[in-house]
Amino acid sequence: MNHKRQKLRWAVIGAVVAIAIIGPFIVFGEQIEAWTETFLESARMRPWTSAMVLGGLLGSDILFPVPSSIVSTACGVVHGFMGGALVSMLGMTFSCLAGYAIAKWMGRPLVSRFVGDRELDRLHCMEEKYGDWIIVVARPVPVLAEASVLFLGLGAMSFARFAVLATLSNLAISIVYAAAGAWAAGIHSFFPALAASILLPWVLMRLSPKRGTEDEADN
Repeated sequence: MNHKRQKLRWAVIGAVVAIAIIGPFIVFGEQIEAWTETFLESARMRPWTSAMVLGGLLGSDILFPVPSSIVSTACGVVHGFMGGALVSMLGMTFSCLAGYAIAKWMGRPLVSRFVGDRELDRLHCMEEKYGDWIIVVARPVPVLAEASVLFLGLGAMSFARFAVLATLSNLAISIVYAAAGAWAAGIHSFFPALAASILLPWVLMRLSPKRGTEDEADN
C-alpha cells in the first residue's frame, strides 16, 4: 500500500514538473524565445566571457545550489557541441576536485553535517555495491553527485584515481547535455534543451540506488 502511494506521489510530482516546464512556454512562448535568442546572441559575441561564467558556475556547484544540468545544457547552446562539452567538463571537474580537497580538510564530522547522515548511509550502500565506481554511478544524480564527491574525499581513494574517474564521468555527462543544447540551438528553440535539462536529472534521481532500509520498506 505504501509502495503504491509512493508511486502515485511521484507521478503527481512528475506531472507538476512537466506542467511547470511546458506551461510558461504555452502562454509566453514567443516572448521567451525572443528574449532567449537575444541573450544567446550576446553570449556568443563574448565567447571567452560566457565560457568563464558558465564554467565558473559549474565549478562552484560543490558549494552553491547551481542547477548544473541547465548550465551544462546552456554550454552547448552557446558554444556548440564540442566547445560546450569542454567548458562543461572543465567546470564540473574543478568542482569535483575542490570538493575532494574540502572533504579531506574538513574531516568526517563536518562533512556529515554538510551532507547529512541519510545520504552518507545511502552512499555507503552504493560503495559496497559499486566500489570506486560510485563516482561514475552517482555523478549524474542531483544531490548524490555532490555528496559522493565529499564522501570519497573522506575515503582511501587516491587523488589521481579520483581525478581520472571524475573527469571521465563528467565528460560523459557533458557530452549528453551539450548535445541537447547544440541541437536546441540548431532548431532555434531553447525549450527542448530546458525540458531535457530538468526532466533527465529528475528521472535519474528516481532510478538511483536507494538505501537498503528504504528498499526493505518498499518490499
